[in-house]
Amino acid sequence: MLDPDLEAFLELVAAGGGQPMHLAGPARARASYDAATLAIDAPGAELARVRELRVPVRDGAEVGARLYESRPDTGQPVLLFFHGGGYCVGGLDSHDSLCRDLADQAGCAVLALDYRLAPEHRFPTAFHDAVDAWQWLRGHAAALGLDPARLAVGGDSAGGTLATALCLHAREAGAPAPCLQLLLYPCTSAHADFPSRARYAEGFLLEAATLDWMYGNYLGAQGDARDWRFSPLSHPDLAGLPPAHVALAEHDLLVDEGRAYAQRLADAGVPVRLEVYEGMTHDFARLGNIVTRTATLRRDLAQALRAAFADRPVAA
Repeated sequence: MLDPDLEAFLELVAAGGGQPMHLAGPARARASYDAATLAIDAPGAELARVRELRVPVRDGAEVGARLYESRPDTGQPVLLFFHGGGYCVGGLDSHDSLCRDLADQAGCAVLALDYRLAPEHRFPTAFHDAVDAWQWLRGHAAALGLDPARLAVGGDSAGGTLATALCLHAREAGAPAPCLQLLLYPCTSAHADFPSRARYAEGFLLEAATLDWMYGNYLGAQGDARDWRFSPLSHPDLAGLPPAHVALAEHDLLVDEGRAYAQRLADAGVPVRLEVYEGMTHDFARLGNIVTRTATLRRDLAQALRAAFADRPVAA
């Protein structure tokens, strides 16, 4: 059963008659997505410091980033966070409240990345930006006053995909791994044959037509939907990845593939904590003005981060 407050919100959205993302086009979809944030989400916590940064990535480009610091002292652990939005919408402002609360409640720093969006930048650009940002953070954490030994990665929706694909890349490259992958309702499969894809195809915030539009914009004509950098469930071996905290929404067309990915991780010997939030839909991590479970989720995520950072020795 849908949360009553969320159900009322969805009825208002449907009655509003707004243009769906897949019909609005990227520019209008981005503007609408960002503007809605002011209505649906509460302001995040006040922090000791918030810094705007530029992170170099391949192709001679730079992308924006925002560093949230919960304390003024040095040596804080760090979460590298990738926002959701189907690789097409979203950015630093749309997820500002979430990042602020995670930094505050987990007692850590959060580095949010404004990776390049599709269709202007197609697959695998977002993945490459994530990898380049991870390598940059590892090399610059100490200079930023952060602890390079306690680094986690995470994200919601497509951002969760980037986070777990980054963990796979680090393992393949033999590079140091994050201490935790924090995955909020990640996109993990190229296939639409999961029952939840049909069960929640319309009327539950993220709709199938919008998801198809997002994937089409990102992959274009050349991208391979079976590539594990887009579809982590396609990778034949998930062993040796960092511990995972997977948070899913009950009424989300991605919930079944999220469960499947968590099970694949567990079967491969990866420590996994799976939480499915009853009554919730996709994107509820940003619905602080709509449902109380948003605050619950943020507390749960912060606790997972605290535990992961506590298990990792502080850099000498």
